[in-house]
Amino acid sequence: MPGAPLNLVRGPGDVHQLSRHEAFEYIFNSRLDSTHPQQPISFMAPSIRLAILSSLLLLHGAIAHEHHDDKIPEGEGVSPDPIDTTLWIHILIQIIAFGLVFPTGMVLGIVRSRWHVPLQTLGVLLALLGYVLGHAHGGRQFAPNIHASFATLLMLLLLIQVVFGIYLRLHLEKGFHGRIRRYAVIAHGVIGKIMPVVSWVQMLFGGITALGFCRKDHLGQCLAHFIMGSAFIGYGIVLTILLLVGQAWLRRTGRSQEFFDSLLIAAWGCVNTFTEHRWGGPWVKNDLQHTSMGIVWWCAGLLGVWLSRKRDGRPKRNLIPAMVILITGWAMSAHPQGLMLSTHVHTVFGYTLMAAGAARIVEIAFVLRDKGSVDEEGEGDEANSWQYLTPFLLCASGFLFMGATEEQMAMLSEAHVSHVSYILILYSISFLLFLFVSMLLNLYASHAWPLEPAGAGKKPDLSREAPIVNGHLDRRMRDAEEFELEGLMSDEEDGVKHTQST
Repeated sequence: MPGAPLNLVRGPGDVHQLSRHEAFEYIFNSRLDSTHPQQPISFMAPSIRLAILSSLLLLHGAIAHEHHDDKIPEGEGVSPDPIDTTLWIHILIQIIAFGLVFPTGMVLGIVRSRWHVPLQTLGVLLALLGYVLGHAHGGRQFAPNIHASFATLLMLLLLIQVVFGIYLRLHLEKGFHGRIRRYAVIAHGVIGKIMPVVSWVQMLFGGITALGFCRKDHLGQCLAHFIMGSAFIGYGIVLTILLLVGQAWLRRTGRSQEFFDSLLIAAWGCVNTFTEHRWGGPWVKNDLQHTSMGIVWWCAGLLGVWLSRKRDGRPKRNLIPAMVILITGWAMSAHPQGLMLSTHVHTVFGYTLMAAGAARIVEIAFVLRDKGSVDEEGEGDEANSWQYLTPFLLCASGFLFMGATEEQMAMLSEAHVSHVSYILILYSISFLLFLFVSMLLNLYASHAWPLEPAGAGKKPDLSREAPIVNGHLDRRMRDAEEFELEGLMSDEEDGVKHTQST
């Protein structure tokens, strides 16, 4: 229970139970009673003691919270009770913390902004508050679920990230600390960059758990929809990153973008070929269509890899990945479904995917004319507007596919929700996600390559400068090659290192 006592162990056979009030008194006054004076942490500042106390009480209250399941019908994942206000606040706070604050803080850390630490601190506080509220709600009850289990891993990852951040801010560089600091910087950077992905997975788990979906016989098709849908969204985001700020890395690899696309398509096709059907058993429902789609992917992927280089080894564009997207969209638009609503949603999903493939073909063949990027005359500060179509349509198709599971379609059909309104809502979410991704990339670019003030000097002759790649000069590309981990080190650290080297 939340009010259960805390155990204080002083030694073998010397155990005392503390209420929360006594624990508070013990930490701040460094004593348990007059007969056992103790000074375990009396040297710590009051603010540090307060932080320790708050963490202990929050974690104790969360762990001690009991998730009742007496109202859950047998065989179901949730009770019929409505979601209460506390749980809605939990959902809102965690979306703000893990979906908005942490990704923005990650970008600010990469560009060495002074706002990185304050923003991430705000995110940590919101995450802790949301975590506590998630264990304090009433209303709907939940059976043991993946969202609750994964929350522990996510908070542990967040704790490790906070510890690394505090350690790096202490600027300990002598002796042993000087030897391990580099690895702490790398670890802090890696965890920071995987946090958005882990947070996305946890938010999906939260939505699934809240509705009691994806259990028993529905698990397989749920995994297929959410994994594939997330893959389309991730592909769209990666294309946007490469389009706006990733051309330097792409040029440095000496490979065309289609080489990596085709390699991934071939690998994914191999997985689908051998996992969409239980080999040795009967062919049921859409097994044959899913398996044949996997075969098409790895066959086309191998061809795309072969066509991605010229005879002299230079990178070459090709249309194979775009054709795979288009063919996949056509196949999914004709996917047989049990409900009319599901048929409509899958059809629009297929058409959206076909549009993404067609837009990619037009981009490579007619907009870029087989070149690696746009080489516009003039300032060339932006990518061609047509190039935004494919990544956005991929994001939209991902949301459409994730929103088309059997249980979702059955629930919406019972509520008499039309496919038109549902699809418009999913497209609206896609627009918002694409907006947020574009804003983060603009935030990064504005710090990494600040624009010259208007009228600051004579406009350079871009035709005699290094070639332009999607609006960024090669000198900017060279600047971008500086590894982002340097962004986690302060300017003072750079000064210290410079002094030591001289």
